[in-house]
Amino acid sequence: MTYFVAIAFLAILGSLATALFFMMKDGTNGKAKTSGMARALAFRIGFSVLLFVCILVAWKLGYIQPTGIPAGR
Repeated sequence: MTYFVAIAFLAILGSLATALFFMMKDGTNGKAKTSGMARALAFRIGFSVLLFVCILVAWKLGYIQPTGIPAGR
């Protein structure tokens, strides 16, 4: 599960970097703007939602256990 979360986090950061690239390069020097930034940000949202759902499913199936502050303190 740790590897899956790390890979998903890297995919999220990669899509953010791609969006930054398209934001800086599109529409300069008379070139037309493309939809690359919007597509990269849409992929980032998709990766984030997929990661969240996978973590919830893993918790529900017992693959991961919550830790932290005990209830009632």
